[in-house]
Amino acid sequence: MESYGLVMLAAGSSNRMGQPKQLLAYRGKALIEYILQIALSSICKQIAVVLGANADQILPYVQQQDVLIVQNKDWKEGMASSIRCGLSALTNQFPSLAGAIFMVCDQPFVSVSLINDLVDKKKSTGKSIIACTYKETMGTPALFSSMHFPELMQLQGQDGAKKILWQHAGELETISFPMGYIDIDTMQDYQNLGSLAGGEG
Repeated sequence: MESYGLVMLAAGSSNRMGQPKQLLAYRGKALIEYILQIALSSICKQIAVVLGANADQILPYVQQQDVLIVQNKDWKEGMASSIRCGLSALTNQFPSLAGAIFMVCDQPFVSVSLINDLVDKKKSTGKSIIACTYKETMGTPALFSSMHFPELMQLQGQDGAKKILWQHAGELETISFPMGYIDIDTMQDYQNLGSLAGGEG
């Protein structure tokens, strides 16, 4: 039976926030705890969490979980370094993965069903990339079959995986994630989140 891994990208420095957004309180937990619990409840049982900036502060919130914790020493390079770091650790530990989902820790409306839908869509369509769509763009969470792992390992600098989506349009299928455009980059974003989440902060 095919198995799919998941890489949670949580190495950023939260410059615009002024404090680690991974540790903001959300629904009774630190944000990264909340998102990680969703990931752990999904069909993906092999999970890597990539830490970088503020790793010492964030580590206590993730080290009790059944996940692979990866320290990205090159986090200042940008998103590509975390993708490479997380994927490398995941595939070294679990070399037979059929694919991997990449997600970020600051999309608070991600759900277990959304993650599972990515895998289901991959199986039902046979496409090698499944991405989420929101606000006329595509992005995370996104699933890449193992055939794309070498390309992901070649990403550099600020490049996320989006350029691979465009390069393989024929291999791409999407699912709708209307609330996916909401992420938390600034304190204003966080303050707005309370009303969007029905008053739960």
